[in-house]
Amino acid sequence: MIGRIRDKNDIAAAIARDITAEHPDGAYVNLGIGQPTLVADHLPDDSGVVLHTENGMLNMGPAAHGDEVDPDLVNAGKVPVTELPGAAYFHHADSFAMMRGGHLDVCVLGAFQVSTAGDLANWHTGAPDAIPAVGGAMDLAIGAKRVWVMMTLFDKQGAPKLVPECTYPLTGLGCVERVYTDLGTFAVGPGGLQVLEVHGIDPDELARRLGLLDAVGERRT
Repeated sequence: MIGRIRDKNDIAAAIARDITAEHPDGAYVNLGIGQPTLVADHLPDDSGVVLHTENGMLNMGPAAHGDEVDPDLVNAGKVPVTELPGAAYFHHADSFAMMRGGHLDVCVLGAFQVSTAGDLANWHTGAPDAIPAVGGAMDLAIGAKRVWVMMTLFDKQGAPKLVPECTYPLTGLGCVERVYTDLGTFAVGPGGLQVLEVHGIDPDELARRLGLLDAVGERRT
């Protein structure tokens, strides 16, 4: 075993760490609906990162609690948030122009599946009773300079969500660069899959459960 299995806050903290380390002068970052919004709670005050929400806000702060809650101040997932000095508000159409125009350095999205080539499936499982919810995911997948995914490595049935080819309807092709999960962090793309970190599982066991790792790349632990 290497370390311990990460919970969602551990994963969010790792993403916040890498954003600030790889963008020391600050970055414009969009956090997708759901678990990715937790990244906002782990960014250092002096990170210089400007968070963007697709419902029309720049310089969003961490989640709001208690007396901080303003029902008119929410992120795209309708979760109450705080604002940082210099925060700005704008029309939804302007927000999507930022997303589509290549103005975001990083976006962090959830996913149902990611392929080793970096294909993303995160809006529909294809199940007859599932409710499709694409939102702005397609715009972000194409428009952001870097696309990172935050998800569990296996679904509730134990099937891998990091796969050779996506079987769910696609959001974008070859758009994902990095995948952060409870059991490890992975680089994906044209060069295939590389394991960057492993958590709470032996690398050989990880390879067996995924069924697609003939060899693992360099690991940081």
